[in-house]
Amino acid sequence: MTRPKFDDIYMELAVNLARRSHCIKRHVGAVLTKDTRIISIGYNGPPSGTHNCDEEWPGEGCPRDSKGGCSLAIHAEQNAILYAVKNKTSVEGADLYVTLSPCLACARIIYSMGIKKVIYLHSYAEYKGLANDEGVDFLNKFGVECVKYDGDLSQVAHTILGG
Repeated sequence: MTRPKFDDIYMELAVNLARRSHCIKRHVGAVLTKDTRIISIGYNGPPSGTHNCDEEWPGEGCPRDSKGGCSLAIHAEQNAILYAVKNKTSVEGADLYVTLSPCLACARIIYSMGIKKVIYLHSYAEYKGLANDEGVDFLNKFGVECVKYDGDLSQVAHTILGG
C-alpha cells in the first residue's frame, strides 16, 4: 500500500469541503494545518445564521455588492482563519491548502495572521480572467511562500478502498 503525502490528503479534504458551499458562482474549500495536524477548515458561503444563497436565490445567487462581488460570501480562507481564531487556535506559522488561489483581500489577511505557506489548486486569475494572481503576487512579495499544488489527488481516496 502506498502512503499518500500530507499535501495530497489536505488538498483532497479542501476539494471535498468545497462541495459543502452554498455559493451559486464558485465552490471553494480550505484547510489550515500546523505540524502535520489540521487546525481548522472552511468553505465559502454566507455567515452562519444568514441566507444560503442556493436556497434563497437559486437561479442567480446572492445580490451583488457595489463592486460586483457576492454581498454575503465569506471566502473559504477567511472562514478557516476566523473559526481557528474564534476557538483560540493560533494560525501563526500555519500552512493553508485552498482550492482557489487567494484574492488580494484574503492575501492581506493571510499575511497579517502570520500564515507561512499557501498551497492552491486553481488560479483565481484564470477563473476571473485577470492578467495575474494579485493575491499570490502580494504573498510572494511579502515573504509568504505560495505554490500551485502539483500532487496527485487520485491516489488518496483510492488507497483505503483498494482502488
